[in-house]
Amino acid sequence: MTSDQRTITNPPALHDPTPFGYSHAVSAPGELVVIGGQYASDATGVPVPGDFAAQVELSFERLRSALGGVGLGLEHVVRLGTFVVDHDLAKLEVLGKALHARFGDRLPAQTLSGVASLALPGMLFEVDALAVRPPGDPRP
Repeated sequence: MTSDQRTITNPPALHDPTPFGYSHAVSAPGELVVIGGQYASDATGVPVPGDFAAQVELSFERLRSALGGVGLGLEHVVRLGTFVVDHDLAKLEVLGKALHARFGDRLPAQTLSGVASLALPGMLFEVDALAVRPPGDPRP
């Protein structure tokens, strides 16, 4: 599926969400694939120390790897869930830039949750995703 097969809807009755790095609604034909939370970790799952921006970058690389494991890519993502420890506007700006760098103007729907902490000490960011496998795609 190409990003053009996703239908992005930002109704005029709602604010323009694109400066914040998301779309209000995204639909696509095909099979739904759920990707669990990805975070900045080493090969054993231990969180990698780093500032928020570095963890965002590595978390999205982990997301790309998880998608690749089922034969999909970021272009198949229709929704993201993002979790930010001690969320503030500076972190929102970092996240927005990372999303635009990966998705351009074809932004998935997204819910950002500010949280006090995540599963493991040192985690500052986590992302999960819903992706759609195109109809007739034979990959697992």
